[in-house]
Amino acid sequence: MRAKAFMLRSIRSALSLGLAASAGIAGWKIYSDVSAAAAVPEPRASVDARQATAGPVGIGAIGRLEPKDGVRRVAGPSRPSVVIAKLLVEEGDRVTVGQVIAVLDSFAVLESQVARLRARLENAEAEFGRHDRLYREHTEPISLRDRWYMQVQVAKAELRSAQAELDLATVRSPIDGQVLKIHARSGERVGPDGIAEIGATDSMYVVAEVYETDIGRVRVGQRATVASPAFPRPIHGTVERVGLKVAKQDVLHTDPAAETDARVVEVKVRLDESQPVAGLTNLEAEVLISPEGIRGPNMDAGASPQTSHVQTN
Repeated sequence: MRAKAFMLRSIRSALSLGLAASAGIAGWKIYSDVSAAAAVPEPRASVDARQATAGPVGIGAIGRLEPKDGVRRVAGPSRPSVVIAKLLVEEGDRVTVGQVIAVLDSFAVLESQVARLRARLENAEAEFGRHDRLYREHTEPISLRDRWYMQVQVAKAELRSAQAELDLATVRSPIDGQVLKIHARSGERVGPDGIAEIGATDSMYVVAEVYETDIGRVRVGQRATVASPAFPRPIHGTVERVGLKVAKQDVLHTDPAAETDARVVEVKVRLDESQPVAGLTNLEAEVLISPEGIRGPNMDAGASPQTSHVQTN
């Protein structure tokens, strides 16, 4: 009886060992096949085909909105103390080049001086005319005529100088544009910020700060898409100018993980539509520049184009 039980236990042990050995061999076979398959390099044609399907990578950047040629700061004459007598514009007003936007407190005094010198010139011209006639009639020597001729020339020079001073007492717009900000009003002294800021908002641009590692793929004429939560929709544009200087990033990104000390090149993109963003100068926006030869990326809702150096939340 004991011999029979011992025999059964031996058979069971042998079967267990056999099954374990078979499982180990099968596992090693599967592992070897997988390792061999992973070790085989993917054909280059397959890699190229996959990359071609994915398409070229766009150039992403952060930018700021600004009018054509930037914002002009109107400051008036460079004198130690300049006070505004009358401000003639308000924020949002449209102005034309040469339009008077402010009159300074020195205007009244200078205006009276110009009037006095103009009267003096008229008197000198009248005297010169009288003495010139007498000289031609041979009743007076030429020296008297020449003396009044010199008086006329002096009066003209003094009037021109006073007129130039009077012109400086009126501050004019340097461009056709829109008043963006008023820094000094009637009765106030003009400070370091000047009197007003004016920009040509009829033609808006975005200044994109492109990483120096990506700037080699940016060309004039490439299409771009600009997006911001403040926009009613993404706006398209065209690269008009690529900067020639590498500098530190100027636009402050809201993402704490963004590279604040990155080296970038400024790229100016002219927007196809200016009216929707004319009142958003200096607004931060996301810019996606299409690869060369591509018509333009789609940053509408639901789209997720491939980009380089685009910050994502």
